Amino acid sequence: MDRITKKLLQDFLEAQEMESGDEPSDFELFCNYSVLANEYNKTFDVKNITVGAGADTGIDGIAIIVNGHLVEDTDEIDNLLEANGYLEVTYIFVQAKTSSNFDTKEMHAFYFGVSDFFAEEPKLARNGDIKKFSEISEHLLDNASDFKDNPKCKTFYLTTGVVNEDQNISAVVESSVKDLESYNLFESVDAKVFGANELGKLYRRTKNPITSKFTFSNKVALPEIEGIDQAYYGVLPFSEFRKLLIDDNGNIQSIFDDNVRDFQGIGNLVNNNINETLNSGSPDLFSVLNNGVTIVADSIKTSVNSFTITDYQIVNGCQTSNVLYENRNNEGISDISIPLRLIVTIDEDVKSEITVSTNNQTAIKKEQLAAMSDFQKNLQHYYSSINGEGKLFYERRAKEYNSDRNVVKRKVITIANQIKSYSAMFNKNPHMVTTYLGTLVKTMGDSGSNLFEEDHQFSPYYMAGLAFYRLDSLFLNGTIDKKYRKVRFYILMLVPMIGSAEQFPPLNSQKKCERFCNPIIDKLNDENIFPSIFLEAVKIIEVSGSDVEDKQALKSRAMTDQILGAYNGQKI
Repeated sequence: MDRITKKLLQDFLEAQEMESGDEPSDFELFCNYSVLANEYNKTFDVKNITVGAGADTGIDGIAIIVNGHLVEDTDEIDNLLEANGYLEVTYIFVQAKTSSNFDTKEMHAFYFGVSDFFAEEPKLARNGDIKKFSEISEHLLDNASDFKDNPKCKTFYLTTGVVNEDQNISAVVESSVKDLESYNLFESVDAKVFGANELGKLYRRTKNPITSKFTFSNKVALPEIEGIDQAYYGVLPFSEFRKLLIDDNGNIQSIFDDNVRDFQGIGNLVNNNINETLNSGSPDLFSVLNNGVTIVADSIKTSVNSFTITDYQIVNGCQTSNVLYENRNNEGISDISIPLRLIVTIDEDVKSEITVSTNNQTAIKKEQLAAMSDFQKNLQHYYSSINGEGKLFYERRAKEYNSDRNVVKRKVITIANQIKSYSAMFNKNPHMVTTYLGTLVKTMGDSGSNLFEEDHQFSPYYMAGLAFYRLDSLFLNGTIDKKYRKVRFYILMLVPMIGSAEQFPPLNSQKKCERFCNPIIDKLNDENIFPSIFLEAVKIIEVSGSDVEDKQALKSRAMTDQILGAYNGQKI
């Protein structure tokens, strides 16, 4: 391995706070991360897509992206189908070799493994991870009638060598593409072969803030406003708007501020109306029927009508933008005009005020949006106020810390993991958060949802995030067998009960919340104490007799009750 690749690999391990194992395993993680971070515009756990560990059919990484979501369970597919009314699927397969040589035998083994993955009667032995992804794939193919288009398939073969024009390598790649195309499953098959130089570019790209260049001709500059560097209003043809919305791989960018609820699907009434306008005989009416899009950017460079904006977010128009994305290939879509407000500011308070005042998000009352937006912002401030061993970073916007070299990426708590860990702990519903959290998200902001409510204190949320981080470290260093990752939210449910003899506090009382949470937080920050809390939780799960391999049981209230019963029995 050359010096530059070694340095990039070391940078990756440090940024992810991963202890180095053997070089091939480290390199697999590095390659899987670099590939997927360029294909998927949200934060993800690279360990969840890494499958190379014996009986891996020659594959080191698998990712299945459905409707813009990285799926890990068949239930997620059902939820996405219900929300969107269709399935849009991309398969990604990765093989990583530390060798500087392109071994055609090893390439054959990888491509055969990918082909065997889709075989109706597979020939290769499969480990648990391959079986899991195969089950997801079979569930998708069973719903083929709901495909928007046939799935895309992308394969990446990476080494530390130099990619040259080689007839043998080209022949192997072309043969693999033909084999996959012969299944008649795919809209397209794309096989990439990368060396050290291409891999380095992939990794460096993951650390850059989002930047887009576009032409904004039909605009007016707004007068000087306090707290705002520059502001413009106008209309933008979709041919230019797509440069802001869609990345080089054809994926929608992760540029939606306060992304708690995400896209509500075409089936939603308002979104369906937008969709009908775009598909009607008069799609040009879109510009007068739609409120348009508001973008807030941190910085801008202009040259007449050429604009380059950096680190930007769509703070109003998430639903509109997603419907436009769904119709991106319509005939004549490029000429559709989109009303656009572009505001440049680094003032976070101004950004939040713009988000609330301009937003009419589907199914969210303005007062709920304001409360949710303020809560998210204040929760992030609360995380920022914590220093020392328990320092973590709350991610309100996907990948917002990617370009910050001072942030250890494993210490980033995403909104999804915050919801899951908090809800498992304080609502005692790990069975609901073990897979897809769509059911919880639908209730968010409603009175009684017990999630991100306006009067909630922040310490329980931070405590849940810290426990999630500490448990993850025990999986990484082998203190807890990785098979228990499947029940990690059951483990988290038990942490406050094991860590404190006190009753759960009312979540709107700062004094009572801190009196309950702070002693547990202190224990979670003590390396001599916190492992024993999690190990005791694992023991309770073992004593309960719960089958951690039973996928259906993991999603049942019965397992939660069974584990709580075991805890109460041990307590007695």
